[in-house]
Amino acid sequence: QVQLVESGGGLVQAGGSLRLSCVASGRIYRTNDMSWYRQAPGKQRELVAIITSRAITNYVDSVKGRFTISRDNAKNTVYLQMNSLKPEDTAVYYCSANLIDSAMFTRDVWGKGTQVTVSS
Repeated sequence: QVQLVESGGGLVQAGGSLRLSCVASGRIYRTNDMSWYRQAPGKQRELVAIITSRAITNYVDSVKGRFTISRDNAKNTVYLQMNSLKPEDTAVYYCSANLIDSAMFTRDVWGKGTQVTVSS
């Protein structure tokens, strides 16, 4: 069974930084795109950042210049470095991965989320 586990969330003051991590484990043949989403109370889940297997990245406009997504393929891990945090960044952050498991099935897998709270 493949699973994603996020860590690194917490409470931080506006202007501060946090680094989220997400580890994919289980019977994985290859991990393709890896992404971070977030969902604030009363809002729809939105894509924050995505990184391809070749490390091509893309970000939602609201985090460009503040957040950086990266990955370590050897560890099946994706990171989200969040700087200059704002109260509007408060949300549950979810990790997602498109991967091929050991049975050669392509799957989209989600983590359970980690809470990020930015105080003003």
